[in-house]
Amino acid sequence: MTILNLEAFRQTALTEEPFKFLTIDDFIRPDDATAVREDFPEIDYPGLMPLEATTYGPRFGAMIEELRSPEVAAAFGEKFGIDLAGRPTMITVRGRCQEKDGRIHTDSEAKLVTVLLYFNEGWESSGGRLRLLRKADDLNDALVEIPPLLGTLAAFRRSDCSFHGHEPFVGVRRYVMVNWMANSFAAQREIMRHKISAKAKKALSYV
Repeated sequence: MTILNLEAFRQTALTEEPFKFLTIDDFIRPDDATAVREDFPEIDYPGLMPLEATTYGPRFGAMIEELRSPEVAAAFGEKFGIDLAGRPTMITVRGRCQEKDGRIHTDSEAKLVTVLLYFNEGWESSGGRLRLLRKADDLNDALVEIPPLLGTLAAFRRSDCSFHGHEPFVGVRRYVMVNWMANSFAAQREIMRHKISAKAKKALSYV
């Protein structure tokens, strides 16, 4: 039995306009979700971390291996109408959110498909809820709002109108981000940027 529920993913309808996206509540199977959550990396400062710069437990690691598998790439490629076979995969993780996070953006052109998989047991705050948006200048004009609850997935194909963001939140907000990238150079450049940023934020957290 796999940890990720690809059957549910395949059966979920894709929204086509103004950009391609979908959401699923239990992409991590409920029987596995708590164990995977307990093995999530401990990250005590804000910012995206390259997965390779973190330490995590075996169940989380098993889930990551599934995310990297050709079967998952094929399923997401078929859903979003793009061949992802052999494309470089970039995986980053976040443990904490700071007030400036969540500003509206589309993601860089180097990212073909973005997947956000959340690891928070509950969510009471109005902030920190991902909004997929109709336009670049209105956070309240949302197509959908997604609370970052354990096992919830949001995925979209990057485009010039794939606007997304969230209201400010400060505190623990755990997720994994998977990106299929245009090429290896773009993936390495993004990873290096995240490594430098993470080191700076880690250093500042001890000041």
